[in-house]
Amino acid sequence: MREPEIPLKICVMDSQGRQPHVLVIPFPAQGHVAPLMKLSHKIVDHGIKVTFVNTEFIHAKVKASMVVKSEEKSPIRLVSIPDGLEPGDDRKDFLKLTQSLLKVMPVHLKDLIEKINQSNDDDQIGCVIASIGAVWALEVAEKMGITRAAVWPGGPGNLAFLLHVPKLIEDGIIDTTGTPIKDNLIWLSKEIPACSSNELPWSFLGDSKIQNLIFEYHALRMNQYVKQCNWLLCNSFHELDSAVCDLILGILPIGPLLLGNQLSNYVGSFWPQNSACLSWLDKQPVGSVIYVAFGSIATFSQQQFDELALGLELISQPFLWIVRSDITDGPLAEFLQVFRTRLNDRGMIVEWAPQEKVLDHPSIACFVSHCGWNSTLEGISMGVRFLCWPFFTDQFHNRSYICDVWKIGLG
Repeated sequence: MREPEIPLKICVMDSQGRQPHVLVIPFPAQGHVAPLMKLSHKIVDHGIKVTFVNTEFIHAKVKASMVVKSEEKSPIRLVSIPDGLEPGDDRKDFLKLTQSLLKVMPVHLKDLIEKINQSNDDDQIGCVIASIGAVWALEVAEKMGITRAAVWPGGPGNLAFLLHVPKLIEDGIIDTTGTPIKDNLIWLSKEIPACSSNELPWSFLGDSKIQNLIFEYHALRMNQYVKQCNWLLCNSFHELDSAVCDLILGILPIGPLLLGNQLSNYVGSFWPQNSACLSWLDKQPVGSVIYVAFGSIATFSQQQFDELALGLELISQPFLWIVRSDITDGPLAEFLQVFRTRLNDRGMIVEWAPQEKVLDHPSIACFVSHCGWNSTLEGISMGVRFLCWPFFTDQFHNRSYICDVWKIGLG
């Protein structure tokens, strides 16, 4: 698949002929950092400076995941600012993290931009590119008179639902808290899959506080965030979502954002990528391996985890399973040690993998996925079929696209 050109007009040479300098700021989550890092590589390829801003916590994770520390020189400058939490605080507490980010990020980001701009006349920040979740970055840039591009890291279909929230409230379909008034399917148009009342883009099953936060700070205010930017970018491509892209005024689909042949050491991963799995895949028959990966956030109950492991063992088919150390609260290390012994090399388990390379490997038969948008787009780009197991927010709607619209999976 031919990768589209990034619009060069997002930044231009100034009147003094200085090299453009872009500040890129993702929301501190793997699903935001990874695509914005890939976008940054594309921008650098066009001769534009990029400074990539993470929170100190995420910056440390990204640096620690780099296997090679000295041989590769990043074309992207990595910097960090505090997130306002204490070192021992749980960054998985989405409510606490978001409240802290909204409070402290504007000040730290403004200080960083001023420091960069004052350090060198040739280093002035000419454009801020931020994921929409990092709304503070767009607000700071607007106040400082800096050109802004917002990146929606999910699918355009989900963005369309969020942008239509005021209309859904006005029409009496949902109330002002995002709760459906009637237990019906919600349609935006015949081209966009419907959302069921318990699988809306802000649905976070089992945690009403997080769900309310997502609705209040993202769904209710999405139109405001979009109006704050000069460009709205989306990690998709027009052929995949033409009806939705036509529905969202001004959206620029710039995907699929894929790593390709970029430096493997600078992909924005939170965990070291275990490339040994590629050698294991080389030994497997073509179209035989089940790839199982549920992204960076999804967690399992012990019962779910045990049943998934048993299912993979019983099918007698080779599999590659991504098991993060925090995927379940159970005794993971002991279980995996025993489980690996039982498998006798029929399956491989790693904490993190170079997913694009895995999905592009000829031995892969299908992808058991949580249907996160990055994984969905990577699977589509590599021509892989899906078995869908969505957990929350946009993943339900992505599942509908995979199964009902594109017809490339089951779930």
